[in-house]
Amino acid sequence: MDKSLSVSNTFLNLCHKELGSFEGKRGSNLGTGGIPLARKMCYALGGVPYQVTAVAMGISLQIFLLDVVQMEAFYVSMILFVSRAWDAVTDPLVGYLVSRSNWTPIGKLIPWVAFSMPFAILSYVLLWFMPHGSVSQSVSVPWFLTTTCLFETLMSCYNVPYLSLNMFLGGDQRDRDSATAYRMTVEILAMLLASVVQGQVIAVYNTERDGACQQLDQVLETITNTPSPHAASLQGTRKAFLASALVMGSLFFLCSLVLFLGVKEQQAPLNPDQKVRVSYLTALKTLASHVPYQRLVLGFLFSALAFQMSLGNFALFCSHAAGLGANFQYLLLVLLGAASIAVPIWQVVLLRIGKKATLFIGLSLYIPAVAVIGCVPGNLPVFIVMCFLLGFSLATMFLLPWSMLPDVIDDFAVKNPLCQDLEPLFFSCYAFCNKLGGGLSAGVSTVTLHFVGYRAGECYHDEDVTTALIVMFSPVPIVLLLVGMAVFHSYPLHEKRSVQLATEQ
Repeated sequence: MDKSLSVSNTFLNLCHKELGSFEGKRGSNLGTGGIPLARKMCYALGGVPYQVTAVAMGISLQIFLLDVVQMEAFYVSMILFVSRAWDAVTDPLVGYLVSRSNWTPIGKLIPWVAFSMPFAILSYVLLWFMPHGSVSQSVSVPWFLTTTCLFETLMSCYNVPYLSLNMFLGGDQRDRDSATAYRMTVEILAMLLASVVQGQVIAVYNTERDGACQQLDQVLETITNTPSPHAASLQGTRKAFLASALVMGSLFFLCSLVLFLGVKEQQAPLNPDQKVRVSYLTALKTLASHVPYQRLVLGFLFSALAFQMSLGNFALFCSHAAGLGANFQYLLLVLLGAASIAVPIWQVVLLRIGKKATLFIGLSLYIPAVAVIGCVPGNLPVFIVMCFLLGFSLATMFLLPWSMLPDVIDDFAVKNPLCQDLEPLFFSCYAFCNKLGGGLSAGVSTVTLHFVGYRAGECYHDEDVTTALIVMFSPVPIVLLLVGMAVFHSYPLHEKRSVQLATEQ
């Protein structure tokens, strides 16, 4: 125990020594000549795989497991929550392993992206494949739990080093912010494409489900709690889900190939005499003690939880609470189309008024948007206008926190000059918050549906289910977002401090 404390103290002491000599070295090796446009675009395309798969899973995995696989809501909640809890372990661990990796002829981060890509694609396709006998809970639960956890692990191996590349593209702070804006614009366009593909799958599902329910309505006098035919009647939906998975897998491969061929990783400064190797727990403790990182991570966690609570229940909300299931894909297109337009607008705004002020303005638009949608379910014109407003708010959630993270890393590097190679751990812990928000929102939502009586495959649901969907789409996310904004208010860095950091480096 004493030895462990001694090593930790030695590490912290070293991290605060010789500040002046290191600051001059750090910036020069990564280059200050700017990032070429081609490199920015190739880097941006590398973010497409994570976003298209995340959109597909966020939109329809819950529906797929509940109504196509015919799994009980309790087991669906368990799968969604356990897979994200598993991700909570693997994300920071992968970040630490990446930071400990050695430099290779193709870089330090790129090999992780290249080697994880084919296995991630295979696991994603298997996630939408229903094996023989999957109607049985004893077969379907272990199968989908295993494939989901496997996919999350492999995506961590892909996404953590990819995100960390932002710090190794070259250029200065403004160049990195520009690269982040390119990435977010491309990623939102990718989400738009994924929503079109997945929206068609949901359309097939709604058509088959409505047709089956109408047939039963002609036979039965009462329509309340009328069960739809067995899942065998959803053969077209099954094929549509699998076809969508193959399309996403192909897109995954092409964008990864562009990233691999088009981005040359810039080597970080090396100083073997001063480099400190620390344990995983010590590295996490050091990051957690950095106040700007604390504030940014906590604010991002609550804000991500709010957005994902709303968007994760959007499909079910439209289908069962608003009666707009047939228009869901168009509403999603409006939302993501507005977000893609808003990203370059917010990028211009943040250059004029600062990142923190822009973040507050953008996040504030979310509150009236979801409040109005929750109060007037079923009004399509109002939904369209509010989805457009929600898209502008979503764009700030995509752009600003990720644009602020490199500033935090620079601040950490100045204060801890000998704590090198921790960038992947910064990005992995940050990405974990986004995934944790998605896991918690999906798990809590599905458990809530289980307790209010949601039954897989039913044509119609009672008022308790409708009320639960409205509450999970609007009031609860608003409270979570207000908590996140309160945390962001205490975020200590600002543009003057970032400029000071740039000159010090």
